[in-house]
Amino acid sequence: MSKSLNLYGGTVLGAAVLLTAAYNFADRNITPMPGNADMMVATEASPYFSLIAAAEASAAAQEGKFGLGRPALPEEVAAWDVDVRPDGTGLPEGSGSVADGEMLFSEGCAICHGEFAEGVDNWPKLAGGDGTLADEDPLKTVGSYWPYLSTTWDYVHRSMPFGAAQTLSADDTYAITAYILYSNYLVDDDFVLSNQNFLEVEMPNADGFIVDDRDETEAHFWKDEPCMENCKDGVEITMRAAVLDVTPEEEGEAEEAMEEVNAGTATDEVIEAVAETAVEEAEVAALDMDLVSEGEKVFKKCKACHMVGDGAKNRVGPQLNGVMNRAMASVDGFKYSNTLKEMGEAGEVWNDETMAAFMADPKGYVKGTKMSFRGLKKDEDIAAVTEYLKSFSQ
Repeated sequence: MSKSLNLYGGTVLGAAVLLTAAYNFADRNITPMPGNADMMVATEASPYFSLIAAAEASAAAQEGKFGLGRPALPEEVAAWDVDVRPDGTGLPEGSGSVADGEMLFSEGCAICHGEFAEGVDNWPKLAGGDGTLADEDPLKTVGSYWPYLSTTWDYVHRSMPFGAAQTLSADDTYAITAYILYSNYLVDDDFVLSNQNFLEVEMPNADGFIVDDRDETEAHFWKDEPCMENCKDGVEITMRAAVLDVTPEEEGEAEEAMEEVNAGTATDEVIEAVAETAVEEAEVAALDMDLVSEGEKVFKKCKACHMVGDGAKNRVGPQLNGVMNRAMASVDGFKYSNTLKEMGEAGEVWNDETMAAFMADPKGYVKGTKMSFRGLKKDEDIAAVTEYLKSFSQ
């Protein structure tokens, strides 16, 4: 008997203490429902206030009103309403020149986008790409792809410079936008962009976009019941792929051509080809290859805008194959400054003397040139780049 009391006494005592504590907690903290609950008005002190408020908010939400917050003040709306539309809606008054934009761009934008808007590393290119949209790997920039100038202005004003968005004044934004246009050869170096002439700027790809009508024209692709099996009666191979333009030249072709020339049996085409090869070999033999090698290193400063070698194309600047002893401003498809075109029409050519003068001070030698590069300061660098350019024939 004593052992049973000792065994169960502690358990009974603990249960009694727990029940007493639970009763006291309920008595102090749980308010009984009043008899006139349907007549009751909730207050913030009431334990039912939050439940009733939530129910009211839910009912308001169903009516299209959430019952939260307050209407935004006009000045608060204005702080967010900074977008600019293609028709000029939203443009503030102001203006900015290409010259001012060049300085601002160099100070705040060039670290990512390059001095000439050509892009640095993986940062976006803002200039170039003219005529590349149909290529396998098109270069999409402000000049080649963007249909509206308002997109440029709006993005610069809203999001740039990186890490300090919306710190640019309206005039600074106009100036930077003007410089981006200039970098794409869309305006001259004396151009001033403002809200007055904004819509007069023509973007090359303004007509390159169409209305997205896929919801109507292609809806059957995703609305019709898809075929899951036996969808075709049969599969027929109609064509086979072929690798083109990879036939290697036959060994000894050059020797055979020379034998034909010496024997007097060669055609005019063969004679012309042999003559061109001889000229090229003579030009290469006359080059200082050590200087060419040095020029290749210095030319890295120019590669952002100019291409040389096989497949060279016009970029921000013209391709430079065969530039030496070539008439100025004579590369097809490239938009030169008016001054350079006049010099070419006057018979000026690129030779050792004119190339050296231009590379030393581009803006001083060709007034109004669109090339923003400040020039090479060392005579030996100029000589090396000139020799390097001589190694690339047309």
